[in-house]
Amino acid sequence: MQNVNRRVVLASRPKGYPQASDFRLEEEPIRDPDPGSALVRTHYLSLDPYMRMRLSDAPSYVPPIAIGEVIVGGIVGEVVRSNTDAFTVGDIVEGRLGWQEYGMARADTARKVPFPDIQISTALGILGMPGMTAFFGLLEIGKPIAGDTVVVSAASGAVGAIVGQIAKLNGCRVVGIAGSDKKVAYVIDELGFDAGINHRSTEDMGAALDAACPNGIDVYFDNVGGPITDAVMARLGFRARVVICGQISQYNLETPPQTPSVLRPLLIKQARMEGFIVGSFQAKFEEGRTRIAQWIRDGKLKYREDITDGIENAPEQFSELLRGHNFGKKLIRMFPDA
Repeated sequence: MQNVNRRVVLASRPKGYPQASDFRLEEEPIRDPDPGSALVRTHYLSLDPYMRMRLSDAPSYVPPIAIGEVIVGGIVGEVVRSNTDAFTVGDIVEGRLGWQEYGMARADTARKVPFPDIQISTALGILGMPGMTAFFGLLEIGKPIAGDTVVVSAASGAVGAIVGQIAKLNGCRVVGIAGSDKKVAYVIDELGFDAGINHRSTEDMGAALDAACPNGIDVYFDNVGGPITDAVMARLGFRARVVICGQISQYNLETPPQTPSVLRPLLIKQARMEGFIVGSFQAKFEEGRTRIAQWIRDGKLKYREDITDGIENAPEQFSELLRGHNFGKKLIRMFPDA
């Protein structure tokens, strides 16, 4: 174990897409854990689009990160020193300990990873926040019914790929929208989606949706917002459900977009649109993780991870994530032996 902890802090609030100058890599001595805490050596750091909102001081459902504060982020790692009965040296834990190689965990800020037979990095992806987002967002808010047409944006991403597969397990027709031909081929050929649309090369999104969804759209799982969502809204089916999970196309805009009103499509189709924050279902996370873990063991759910080595690369990779350049769940591997 080294004696220095490297961490990334917020140097300035980004304008538009985050730049390297908005972050600062610092070093500090590693200290022993206080009573009630455990020192965790991070193996993997999770990069997630929602974190962009925390770099801004605009009103949101989560407080902003202060200038000079460690960037918030989920990690999975190993307990190397413990001063609490909650964790033992050698335990693998997951928690929001931030962009740093070593962090302090308490019983109320971290949990033991429960599935030793499954790769620990999944605690940040399919068995972590993205997996819970997909599971509860689709099943509790979207409420798919066998035979429904389900459209998923950012379909090859950490959340969208799981949404589409769970929809297929529920007997739905699934259409994925992604940002490259390779990603579209992945969701169709490997994940079993019924159709896919490359939004970057499609000139008429409405026509593409009409072709892929001839009977309208019953459930839309929205990870992106913007023009894609506008096109979907005009094609909702009767009593459709729209799950507003993320708006990644909007996070880096410096001026608010002018978008069409969604009220008329909702009224005409008697549809429902609902914003969704996964933390609302935290009391049921154990149920969701248990079901997803079994689907993984049974070969019914697949996942993909996009891994870059070194905490020093986290700022650049975060900006690339916001541009849609990741393929699957984006992770930083902190140490070569992780």
